[in-house]
Amino acid sequence: MSISKTAYQNHEELWPNYQSKAGATDPELIEVFDNFAFDEVIGHDSMDTKIRVLMIMASTIGSQALTEFKMMANAALNVGVTPVEVKEIVYQAVPYVGIAKVIDFLYATNKIFSERNITLPLESQSTTTPESRLEKGLAKQKEIFGDMIDNLYKSSPKDLLHIQHYLSANCFGDFVTRNGLDLKTREMVTLSFLIALGGTESQMKGHIRGNANVGNDRQTLINLMTQLLPYVGYPRTLNAINCLNEVLPE
Repeated sequence: MSISKTAYQNHEELWPNYQSKAGATDPELIEVFDNFAFDEVIGHDSMDTKIRVLMIMASTIGSQALTEFKMMANAALNVGVTPVEVKEIVYQAVPYVGIAKVIDFLYATNKIFSERNITLPLESQSTTTPESRLEKGLAKQKEIFGDMIDNLYKSSPKDLLHIQHYLSANCFGDFVTRNGLDLKTREMVTLSFLIALGGTESQMKGHIRGNANVGNDRQTLINLMTQLLPYVGYPRTLNAINCLNEVLPE
């Protein structure tokens, strides 16, 4: 295979001495993919390796790509991502992807940790109690999205108001308030889930605005979408770019 030196080095950084099964059976595909994903795409920008791997790992949960998730979880640990950071990605997937789709990724993570002699359970990262989760979750929502949260509560039909409370107390109070990942990283993680899921344009637009509000500017999000492209494909990437251009035009 004619793998470029840069692609080889970037691959080795994530998986030292890895012998690809697909490389033996499908060398033409691996040559094209590796030269694109590990040379051309990585060379597009200077996104930190740890952040790039975490975002790709998050996208594999949204894509329901368990095999690739295992690869990326191991890569993350290989480049110095902490077990807490890896586990927080999996936990945060629950309110966005759903426990039915996340549970196998949780079990896979635990198996990887066991193989690496990482003791479970990890130290708790929760910052809320049953009494404080709604208040703290609502405060976190407003930190990310501003006054629009008040408008969502005011405009909600009475028979759907409980969903707004669930968003504040559960999605944000139980999960986004957790330690282990900073807010800028969490918002990029959430956007990675949404891009990979597909059919989430309304939510993508909201979280593109949320990313901008916490300091992830247009170029940062272009870089994110670029790095996800080889893993989620062109249609989902182009849909995300359309949302980006609508919310944060050049």
